Amino acid sequence: MDVLISAVSDIGFPMVVAIYLLTRIEGKMENLTVSINNLSTILDQNLK
Repeated sequence: MDVLISAVSDIGFPMVVAIYLLTRIEGKMENLTVSINNLSTILDQNLK
């Protein structure tokens, strides 16, 4: 908790929120990328 308070005082609340959201969304973005690649592969197989 001290690290969080220190980060807020050093770099500001908006930056801490942005970093938190980026780390939370990263996993979801990776899943979305895998899904899009799978969809592309399936579409390529169906068009041949």
